[in-house]
Amino acid sequence: MEALIIIPTYNERENIENIIRAVLNVSDGVGVLVVDDNSPDGTGQIVDAMASADGRVHVIHREGKLGLGSAYIRGFKWALANTEARYVFEMDADFSHDPESIPDFLESIKNHDLVIGSRYLHGVTVVNWPLSRLILSYGANIYTRIVTGLPLKDSTGGFKCFRREVLEQLPLDTIRSDGYSFQIEVNFLCWKKGFRITEIPILFVDRRVGISKMSRKIVWEAARMVWRLRFMHPSRWK
Repeated sequence: MEALIIIPTYNERENIENIIRAVLNVSDGVGVLVVDDNSPDGTGQIVDAMASADGRVHVIHREGKLGLGSAYIRGFKWALANTEARYVFEMDADFSHDPESIPDFLESIKNHDLVIGSRYLHGVTVVNWPLSRLILSYGANIYTRIVTGLPLKDSTGGFKCFRREVLEQLPLDTIRSDGYSFQIEVNFLCWKKGFRITEIPILFVDRRVGISKMSRKIVWEAARMVWRLRFMHPSRWK
């Protein structure tokens, strides 16, 4: 396995089978790990059936809805302990992240340590979002750059690829943030540790089916997080 795609899920039965098949069709060297938060709609059981039929599909069942950040941390640890994948991805289940972009990430990661799929690298490449949601997201990224100095156009995006060595050096047990703030914190730590980060343009299309997990709590958590990062003690990133 060259790359493992981690997909956190909660009530994604309408998307999960199709997104897994689309990811696996990209390359024989790509595997999928679904981290399911005990979805009441049976998402986890669908993945169980797929995993029993295809050794490239894996699933972690968690006891409840514990959040995006902890799902990725659990997935990162599983990838490091159970695979020899050189590259580990974050990716959404709802087709807002196009699986056909995966080869672009794999090409770029050859010369970088973290590749981030950016919605704002060359203008705005977002489809089907209401204007209020777009303003919130775009403004959050400007706010993050100003407060933290993080030199990214899209620090809140969730389509990204890490070299294995990056995850091995991140302080995974100390990361407690979730949602937008999880993405910001991880990017910030990678930047402060001196890893080579780049952004590549992606087309972000709002989910086809299902319900967005965005909430006011997630937004406020991110707003507070950037100040905590600004004054973070340097020992966290050494």
